Amino acid sequence: MHALFQPLQIGPLTLPNRILMAPLTRCRADRAHVPTPLMAEHYRQRAGAGLIIAEATMVMAGNCAFQTEPGVYSAAQIEGWLAVTEAVHQAGGRIFLQLWHGGRACHPLLNDGVQPVSASPLAITNDVVHTPTGKVAYAVPRALGDDEIPAIVAGFAQAAVNAKAAGFDGVEIHGANGYLLDQFLRDGCNRRTGPYGGSIENRARLLLEVVEAVGKVWGSDRVGLRLSPISSFNSMGDSDPVGLAVWMANRLNGYHLAYLHLIRGDVMGALEGDVLTPVREQYQGVLVANLHYTAAEAEAAIGAGIFDAVAFGTAFIANPDLVARIKAGASLNTPNPSTFYKPGPEGYIDYPFLESI
Repeated sequence: MHALFQPLQIGPLTLPNRILMAPLTRCRADRAHVPTPLMAEHYRQRAGAGLIIAEATMVMAGNCAFQTEPGVYSAAQIEGWLAVTEAVHQAGGRIFLQLWHGGRACHPLLNDGVQPVSASPLAITNDVVHTPTGKVAYAVPRALGDDEIPAIVAGFAQAAVNAKAAGFDGVEIHGANGYLLDQFLRDGCNRRTGPYGGSIENRARLLLEVVEAVGKVWGSDRVGLRLSPISSFNSMGDSDPVGLAVWMANRLNGYHLAYLHLIRGDVMGALEGDVLTPVREQYQGVLVANLHYTAAEAEAAIGAGIFDAVAFGTAFIANPDLVARIKAGASLNTPNPSTFYKPGPEGYIDYPFLESI
């Protein structure tokens, strides 16, 4: 493995390797969405990653989708995250925070009865949501009014300010996987008219307004963006995902981001297509790829210039020392899906390191 261990410059940061930890919702915050000491230990263990991208984090109160996902809108949450970033930095790592709004993936039972919001009044239909009363169908959201959108942008901007106060090295904007910004971006969900609907330019308007607002806080070279043009997760789709991906790649060239983080396929396995190749042809910045890569495949692709870095998800769940294992050619621990979202340390901070096997 040579290409994976070449340094990579993203903005002012020099990453010591090109093995990134993808954002992974693990539901270990408390009921007030405050990061816990358990989370600090989890991320500290994985500080060998070239960059840790911390999990999807609520930018605004009242938009819960997972019961115990973290937020970054309160003083207590900022303090909780500060313990996480200090632990990672003391271990020699670098960490970005993923800024997230769930949109229609949120549910009234998780948000004091408040109806979720989205681009259009269309519910998620290919999954259920976990609530304190059990699994239930997703609620039909209400469409955000055009006059409400500035408050959403302001919420992302304030979250960016709070992430800086919490000691992060930068932020990643979550524009993927069928959450609010993606709900506006893709026409399978966005059926509105006016300045935020219809053409690709209009559908991308909210996302780009957020990119600009967050960039003003951090400087664009400390801001990443995650996209999933071909994913069907959360009942998403688009009539022309490749065209959308190419349009976004060209438009994003003007923002000089830290990186573009692209999910190359459909985690649900329902949709097929190649968005990675056309994005690589058009995008001039650092391109990070994600979804079911092996180390060998990523090594070959980086060496061939297909992308610049890889983000591993599940492999980092079970292997806190994933970077060392890849470098040594060692076997990997097998993840246990039954503990992915289970409260407590099991399956979170107790996977063995190489030296303990």
